Amino acid sequence: MPLHYLSRLSGSARDTQANLQLGCVLALVAGAVNAGGFLAIGGYTSHMTGIVSGMADDLALGNITVALAALGAWLAFVSGAAVTAIMVNWGKRRRLHSQFAASLMLEAALLLLFGLTGNYLATMPDVLGPVTILLLCFVMGLQNAIITKISGAVIRTTHVTGLSTDIGIELGKMAYYNRRHLPDRMVKVNRGKLRTHSLLIACFFIGGVSGALAFKHIGFPAATILLAGVLTLLSGVPVLRDLRLLWRFYRRRFYSHSHK
Repeated sequence: MPLHYLSRLSGSARDTQANLQLGCVLALVAGAVNAGGFLAIGGYTSHMTGIVSGMADDLALGNITVALAALGAWLAFVSGAAVTAIMVNWGKRRRLHSQFAASLMLEAALLLLFGLTGNYLATMPDVLGPVTILLLCFVMGLQNAIITKISGAVIRTTHVTGLSTDIGIELGKMAYYNRRHLPDRMVKVNRGKLRTHSLLIACFFIGGVSGALAFKHIGFPAATILLAGVLTLLSGVPVLRDLRLLWRFYRRRFYSHSHK
């Protein structure tokens, strides 16, 4: 039963409930990683609006080096999303069970690398600081694209601006006074969207608090091992299923050639 549930969360067969449950877990992870990134480098790496705005300000003020650094962070985020798109489309073409899970497994590996860089950041800030920023922006782009592809752009996990906007819209609909003699102009609130987006923001917040406490008290390596373990647990079943099928294919191919 647990293996079936994990396979349902990150496997190729999707439904709305599985998308929401996976989105909540990834929102927790994103909040924790964002908090860890702030503790490591003093900035948030999922907030592309702030990074692009800062890049524009620094360019206008003549801070070319800082502006180029922001451009690199933005390109890293975009590259992460592009890598997810390539991996998902490649997996879909080959009808893999791990067409979504493979990107989660890659994210787990990159988080372990973040734990390593974060642990030694204080000793080599000039070298590991830029590497950490690029790595975290890449990871955030990678993850956001995963759930975007899975849910058809309904769920986002690495930033809450769009989610907050949608919550405000639905609350406005809820507060709107409908005139009974104009039923064709009724304004109806989407309570499902309101619940979903509120839950995602709550998960992101809880992940941020938990991540900040974990990174502060148990250190970067241990905290990232926990996060990577969660992602590995989520993605392991579909990935192992495809690896097993691949092993059977090559074994049959080897035996067929050896008996000719």
